[in-house]
Amino acid sequence: MSFRLLAACCLLVCSVLAFSSDAVAAEGKTRVLMLTQSKGYTHGSVKRQEEKLAPAEIAMIQLGKQSGLFTVDCTQDAAADFTKENLQNYDLVMFYTTGMLPIKEEDMQYFLNDWLKQKGHGFIGFHSATDTYKSYEPYWDMVGGSFNGHPWTAGNTVTITVHNPDFPAMKPFGKEFQFKDEIYQYKNWQPEKVHVLMSLNMEKSNPKKPYQVPVAWAKEWGAGKVFVNNLGHNPETWANPMFQESVIGAIKWIRGEAPAAVPPNPELSKQEDEKAAAAAKTESK
Repeated sequence: MSFRLLAACCLLVCSVLAFSSDAVAAEGKTRVLMLTQSKGYTHGSVKRQEEKLAPAEIAMIQLGKQSGLFTVDCTQDAAADFTKENLQNYDLVMFYTTGMLPIKEEDMQYFLNDWLKQKGHGFIGFHSATDTYKSYEPYWDMVGGSFNGHPWTAGNTVTITVHNPDFPAMKPFGKEFQFKDEIYQYKNWQPEKVHVLMSLNMEKSNPKKPYQVPVAWAKEWGAGKVFVNNLGHNPETWANPMFQESVIGAIKWIRGEAPAAVPPNPELSKQEDEKAAAAAKTESK
């Protein structure tokens, strides 16, 4: 069973109950299933304390209420809730997860090859969604890549370049911004299949690496849509107004309310690789 937080704005005390997905759908709200189960490292943003929901979960539920755009059911039980039957109750899935999740193969195959490819459906991967199913190609092929370390730690303030500031989820950030959060680098990276939205500015980075480090990207998956944002390690990120507005922009894009083309842009990644290599070479002198 999936659960929905009912909380006063100033309290973290929560109660859970089932809700009518038909009623929510009738209101025109996007129905979100947020999976925050960890089978690897458990991030503080999704760590529940004393059976209370985690900071990321609370933030998304409150953002849905404040925007009037979506409702969120949060679960840390993929085996029970990430099933073909239960997915019928949702339009969008959010992952803030790690490791090999206990999802049945037939349910994952249905999600990847049927549910997610339907118009109006979408996937949003936060931070360690790329540190999930790293040895399972069908998943990381959908996501776009998989975690391969984080030279830029949670205490680092990094400079991020926005390549497509007109994309709905990028508008809050402008053309360049600084942010304190942990930044991943990737393996199984597929620039020929994704539209990179923003990258680490390697010229202003410490350390400097001789390759592009994408921070957010989007892609179409059949008639469905995929949005991935590396940000979200630090609990404080989830209260950041720019980050929250970015989530709203991503949901509007998935809903079709804020159309935007996301053709693969591998030429951009090639340019970013060249710039990063030059920056790293300068640092090594």
